[in-house]
Amino acid sequence: MSDDPYNQSASRRPEGARESSGGAGGLGSLLDAPSSREPGSGLRGAFEHEELTAEQLKRRQRRGRVSLTTAIALFLLAALITVSVLGSTFGWFETRDYRGDGDDPVTFTVAEGATTGQIAVALEQEGIVADAETFIETYQEDHAEEFIQPGQYELRTEMSSEAAVGALMEEEEATHYAAVNRTLRMSDVFGILSESTGIPVSEFEAYRENTGNFGIPDRFPTLEGWLHPGEYRFPLDASAEQILQDMVDRTRSTLENNGITDEEEIFEVLTIGSIIEFEVQPEHYDVVAGAIENRLENPEGETAGFIQSDASVTYGLDRRSYDFSEEERRDESNPYNTFANPGLPVGPIGSPGDAAIAAAADPQDNDYYFWVTVNLETGETKFSETYAQHLEYVEEYNQWCSENEGRCG
Repeated sequence: MSDDPYNQSASRRPEGARESSGGAGGLGSLLDAPSSREPGSGLRGAFEHEELTAEQLKRRQRRGRVSLTTAIALFLLAALITVSVLGSTFGWFETRDYRGDGDDPVTFTVAEGATTGQIAVALEQEGIVADAETFIETYQEDHAEEFIQPGQYELRTEMSSEAAVGALMEEEEATHYAAVNRTLRMSDVFGILSESTGIPVSEFEAYRENTGNFGIPDRFPTLEGWLHPGEYRFPLDASAEQILQDMVDRTRSTLENNGITDEEEIFEVLTIGSIIEFEVQPEHYDVVAGAIENRLENPEGETAGFIQSDASVTYGLDRRSYDFSEEERRDESNPYNTFANPGLPVGPIGSPGDAAIAAAADPQDNDYYFWVTVNLETGETKFSETYAQHLEYVEEYNQWCSENEGRCG
């Protein structure tokens, strides 16, 4: 036994106790580890460095690059979607304006009384400018206190707002503007011309029956039928005669465009054209023109060659309403009474426009003799070959009138 107490206590172990081999963990196991281990081998299990081959290292680097690329792509995609949604919401990608003077020619109409906003919207809808709001902003920069004059303008598709404004506001010689609607009588037209030009109505009335001054065939009793509807710009110094000549020339040009040059044909086309314009809606012009032609060419038929137009009778009575008595219906002294007098009246009852003249010049080939508008609100018109069928449609008209008090007569 050793005299060293420390050594003695260390050598006394309980029976059956095992010698530590360093594998049980703890500090004692480390201190008791066999001296035959390599220096530092006691911590290798916890911090051992992984050895990779060159091929494994390359694969790991490739996976890293792919993961980074994927992440970047997903980020860009998310950003693109976000920008697209926001751009659509706030209009970031909308074309606010075109560049230059435009492409294809187009005729643009500014209606009487149209506001700048209405004009701007129409320009955008017709593809002339890219954005109505941009046009308005451009217009207000230099013309805030001005107005765009009504009329027709030769513009182009895809014009810049600046170019469009310039074309609409181009300085021109000052003129008198007059808008003459269809289905107006000569006296109405004289009133419009006087109001537009400041020339007294009496100066226009002075030419009422002076047809020879304007090269109108002698068969026409007055200028009625020749004052073509439309928009006009007359020079400020134009006389009443010059203004009327312009309107007559436009009527003559429309007749020539439809192949009508013979004086007898001119009278027939303008007279029938004026009647159908008052009788029915434009979509029925050619049908009624055909029915009138059938009546004129078949004096032995049920209609006996009578046109029987309410509009012509009331014109001769100088009345606006289509309501007239049975006695007035039989009055042969009224030269415009097509119930009492067969054939055409003595002249037109208004100045027909382009559509009515075209229909009268080329009437539809049909077998109708009768027509009646059964609904004055929609313009629905029914046609028939026999008087019996016509009476049934007249009952429909009477029924509509009874249900719409005050609308007929």
